[in-house]
Amino acid sequence: MKRLPQLLTLLAGTTAALAQGPKVTPAQTAAGNTSMEQNPLLQAFATPFQTPPYDKIKVEHFIPAMKEGMTLGRKEIDAIVNNPAKPTFQNTIVALEDAGQTLSRVTPILFHLNSAETTPELQKTVREASPLLTEYGNDISLNEKLFARVKAVWDQKDKLKLNTEDQMLLEKTYKGFSRNGANLSEADKEKLRGINKELSQLSIEFNEHNLDETNAYSLLVTDEKDLAGLPEYVKEAAKAVAKKQNKEGWVFTLQAPSYGPFMQYAENRELRKKLWLAYNKRGFNGDKNDNQAVIQKIVKLRHDKATLLGYKTWADYILEERMAENPKTVMDFEKNVLSYAKPAAEREIKELTEYAKAQGYPENTLQRWDVSFYSEKLKKEKYSINDELLKPYFKLENVLDGLFTLTNKLYGLTFKERKDIPTWNPEVKTYEIIDAKGNLLAIWYGDYFPRPGKRAGAWNSGTRSQHFEGGKDIRPHVLNVCNFTRPTETMPSLLTFREVETLFHEFGHALHAMSSHVKYDALSGTSVPWDFVELPSQFMENFCLEPEVLKLFAKHYKTGEVIPQEYIEKLKASSNFMAGVGTARQINLGLTDMAWHGQAPTNESVAQVEAKVAAQTEVLPLVEGTAVSPAFAHIFAGGYSAGYYSYMWSEVLDADAFELFKEKGIFNKEVSQSFLSNVLSKGGTEKPMILYKRFRGREPKPEAMLKRAGLIK
Repeated sequence: MKRLPQLLTLLAGTTAALAQGPKVTPAQTAAGNTSMEQNPLLQAFATPFQTPPYDKIKVEHFIPAMKEGMTLGRKEIDAIVNNPAKPTFQNTIVALEDAGQTLSRVTPILFHLNSAETTPELQKTVREASPLLTEYGNDISLNEKLFARVKAVWDQKDKLKLNTEDQMLLEKTYKGFSRNGANLSEADKEKLRGINKELSQLSIEFNEHNLDETNAYSLLVTDEKDLAGLPEYVKEAAKAVAKKQNKEGWVFTLQAPSYGPFMQYAENRELRKKLWLAYNKRGFNGDKNDNQAVIQKIVKLRHDKATLLGYKTWADYILEERMAENPKTVMDFEKNVLSYAKPAAEREIKELTEYAKAQGYPENTLQRWDVSFYSEKLKKEKYSINDELLKPYFKLENVLDGLFTLTNKLYGLTFKERKDIPTWNPEVKTYEIIDAKGNLLAIWYGDYFPRPGKRAGAWNSGTRSQHFEGGKDIRPHVLNVCNFTRPTETMPSLLTFREVETLFHEFGHALHAMSSHVKYDALSGTSVPWDFVELPSQFMENFCLEPEVLKLFAKHYKTGEVIPQEYIEKLKASSNFMAGVGTARQINLGLTDMAWHGQAPTNESVAQVEAKVAAQTEVLPLVEGTAVSPAFAHIFAGGYSAGYYSYMWSEVLDADAFELFKEKGIFNKEVSQSFLSNVLSKGGTEKPMILYKRFRGREPKPEAMLKRAGLIK
């Protein structure tokens, strides 16, 4: 079936696993079934480029469409199983890859909407769909006769004359079965079915608790004196939120565009503390949205699944298929980077504390709700630069234009906005992207502003992946979803520099999906090991600090003035400000992930587990009653369990890769075409290190990352 490995990842408790899209082929509906015939999800999409008809899709369409897709998928599986011919690569492996088209086009749409535009009705549908998908996936992965055919092909792999991509599909298909219980006894298969079902439900529950906690809290300020220090754009945005909620005053929320600036600029320390505590208590309040018990259940079930499949821990199970390969490599890597980062973080916090005291700070120890505030002040004093000064140069539309110009210079891409493609929200922009040869590369959606039904953060996903079908190159539908500062009645959306980097980051993922030129859906685009998938995204962030790139888009939203060279120099000079603290924070998150997944479950509480990690990484005192894990959706409701180290791992790759661009020229066509042809276009058709070495000429070295972060000279 399409995306079988991704569906099997879903069974491990990853609701994001189906975010990478399907093949779109008209479903064969049951004859005479009027409701099926009227279901837009079961018809050929009569839209430009066969994009999903969001304007016609209703919540009640999903379950019938998914059930129909499962019925058709099971028939296709039965046809493979009952084929009297001897198992071959074509009649078994490719036939399995080609099965399940209807379900594969419905599920990404459902899970995308549940992240970007959810409602109570949609959440209910996802809860209903989850066990159905789990059962369906189990029926395939634990189908003894089907696995026998797959294994028969696998056992003769050395005799088959397969090209590299065919070999990778065969390996991925076989491991998709063997790593998901195909070799278990019937009794253990039943145990695994139960574990998979419960994990899929728990990850949904975790996500819902997170969303509810984030949306439920707001800080209403009625006295304008309490807004001291806040820039006008922050106050205006808060005023707009209050107006929308029919309140007098200013409303601040836990959404990043509201929370971040408040912590940076608000002089009212008590309100900073109040907002910080609300943010860091999410899922940790002992109420109906508390995630502590959910975490313990997820961790235990993952460990049970790993041991059932013959692995020591969940981390051993996960890392077997990553570049790192095993937990020891991850731990050694994290602790090596920490050895550089923690001393730097201690120096930075010492300097920041002394600065705060000179400003009249009332305590000897800096508290967590004070770090962003004094960091922003010290940064401005040291470098004469801050977000307030830079934001006027980072109008969202200008940054997008700059991104388009950059990718044109690098890869020859052109962008054409389309007004005729249906979207899930009127704010969403859609683009037709054309490659250097004048052919359609992809359809791309951009969704940039926070809404109550939208989860926090930023991500890339898709509703159709690139692949070949009947000799035709099917081009992908790719989505970037972010939560940036909204435009107001008097100002456009002005981004912080970190938001600019986020925009480039997510578009790097999109480029990976768009540039794909592979035969099989299962190997397309971002279908690569998760410690390689962040290379294209983090690589794109490097361009944000290059003067040649900044001058393409950093123009004052009122005057059109290009960002002064002085500002660029200050921005570059300040790029490593508090880098030690930031790196130590990333290592803390990675080690927290490994603390949950790199050993057998203990009876320790969330607070106890985090305290042990903090003893290794933290340079600030912990705050009782707060925790990271209950809102750590990446590892408990996303695909990063035992894999959060991937971000830091990929930093080594992206810094090393960009060093070649710096040596040859950042717009160098030869280098950019090599990156396109050896990395971006190859998807998962070869092992990541082979692809990287083909581009770079050698294995990556960590020195570039450590230098970029200012951790070594």
